[in-house]
Amino acid sequence: MQAIRRRYFPALAEYIRSESEASLYQATELGKMLGNIHPEEIVAVHAECVQALAMNMEQEDVGKLHNRSFSFLIELMVAYRFRNDTEKSTEQKITEMREMLFKSHRSSERVRSKYENVLQHMDSGIALFDSSGTLTFVNLMLARMLDLPRKALVGCTLRGLMLHPKLKRSMRKMIIRLYKETIMRRNPYFEFQDNKGRHFLTTITYGDQLEGDFLISVKDVSEYKAIEHTAYQNDKLAMLGKIAAAIAHEIRNPLTSIRGFIQLLRPHLLQLGKDEYARIIVAEIDRANDIIYEFLNSSKPTAPMKQEISITALLKEVILLTESEALMRGCMIQLEAYEESMMVSIDVKQVKQVILNIVKNSLDAIEDVSGVRNGLIDIIVHRSSNGVEIIVRDNGKGMDRATLNRLFDPFFTTKEAGTGLGLSVSYRIIRNHGGSIGVDSKPGEGTAFTIHLPLIG
Repeated sequence: MQAIRRRYFPALAEYIRSESEASLYQATELGKMLGNIHPEEIVAVHAECVQALAMNMEQEDVGKLHNRSFSFLIELMVAYRFRNDTEKSTEQKITEMREMLFKSHRSSERVRSKYENVLQHMDSGIALFDSSGTLTFVNLMLARMLDLPRKALVGCTLRGLMLHPKLKRSMRKMIIRLYKETIMRRNPYFEFQDNKGRHFLTTITYGDQLEGDFLISVKDVSEYKAIEHTAYQNDKLAMLGKIAAAIAHEIRNPLTSIRGFIQLLRPHLLQLGKDEYARIIVAEIDRANDIIYEFLNSSKPTAPMKQEISITALLKEVILLTESEALMRGCMIQLEAYEESMMVSIDVKQVKQVILNIVKNSLDAIEDVSGVRNGLIDIIVHRSSNGVEIIVRDNGKGMDRATLNRLFDPFFTTKEAGTGLGLSVSYRIIRNHGGSIGVDSKPGEGTAFTIHLPLIG
């Protein structure tokens, strides 16, 4: 094989450089001399020589290399195939062999094109690096993730990719982190989150499985994470319900007795000038009862007591209930309703509790930045593709990503006097109505809660 390569490589290189008739004639002469060599060995030597030439060429010239080398191989194989055939004329031999080779070439091109098309349109980003760390293939999805054209990526080394001048800073940080976690630490899987909150799963197939190359696959798993989070949330709420059902009555009964005795002792404490003690004890008992009441609400497994109502009318009622408190806090609430006739079948009391709770949270968030800007709460309601969408948006202090991830967790609160049950109960109420609730927020830019509910009909 080495002896063949020593003669094959310079002849092929000369033809690639000059494309002259004289250099093509060398292919014919070489084909006649390879009498005892199997055709598969010739093709293997050809592929090896083409690869060696490609490594020393610019990326845009590689396509031309393959086309020219194929012409060289055709001439060589024609001479090889008919070296001992004297029955047919030279012209017949050449025509027959060319047809066979072109047919084979078209077939292999179709197969290659088919599989490349599959790779290009996968929902995962794909990148293939060779053993020297040079990017040899990148599909459309990964180029879209990086926000760079494919031609600007192919041929880059890992270092060159990280230092690419057109790469966004946030993306550069993620690539460096990805490199440390996977390539340096040899981790086959790594999950990360971008600055937009999307979750990505990266899979690395290392060189020992790909003849020295290594393959990187990046998949957006945000939808799977949302499903996983929903299942996790439901498990936590189910656990909360069991705890609530087990302890609520056991605690409420002694608290009621204690409250009654404190009320009986209050006149005596008043005579001693200690009435403030009684007031504090009663207030704390009432606070404990409120927590237990929210416990019981969160654990109710019964279906909502539904009735048909205009969602716009319900939102107007909520605004009437909260408008006076909002004005006292220097905040304006405004409703944007594009239709009056959007009818929903809901438990009015429960859904009203959800919206009131969200509006109250918005008022608290705005109060924390009072004096900086005028408070504003927008309540927007419109039809969506699968029902009605209610958006409650404020210009309060906003929340960071860590807070958002735990917002619907039972007992999680950012308020000093909060129970951490309001939003977890709201989440369960909306889910029991066949809807969904989500939130989007950034520190200093406010918060928007989005509620989806099914319409009637």
